[in-house]
Amino acid sequence: MTTEDQIRAYIDGQPEPKRSDLDTLHTSMLRAAPHCRLWFLDGRNDAGKTVSNPSIGYGSTLKQYANGTSAEFYRIGVSANTTGLSVYILGTPHRDYLAQTYGGRLGRAKVTGYCVTFRSLKDVNADVLTEAMQAGLTASG
Repeated sequence: MTTEDQIRAYIDGQPEPKRSDLDTLHTSMLRAAPHCRLWFLDGRNDAGKTVSNPSIGYGSTLKQYANGTSAEFYRIGVSANTTGLSVYILGTPHRDYLAQTYGGRLGRAKVTGYCVTFRSLKDVNADVLTEAMQAGLTASG
């Protein structure tokens, strides 16, 4: 199964309105960066144990770990969770960047150091969320 097929199956397997919201976010990212690398992480570790929610990833960066190793990883991640959706924007310049730059304009969303969570797209300003996601694709932090 290709990455695109895994992504489509993941989106199609979600209940409404998450399915429509995920599809809208996915389409928006493909329009913003049509040639970026796509990822699908099923949420399982190497031993097959579920350790996170599945996620769709966009772009690519080299992630540095505390033990000195590094690995390629996505820049933007989108995931459904029990209460709504999470958008992960990695590589921001500092811990408060998302909250300071986009938090006041996003609408009803919780913003942490690298994650924006919300119940539904209708609760957030989609243009501001798209702006934050696009900035994350080119972040140098």
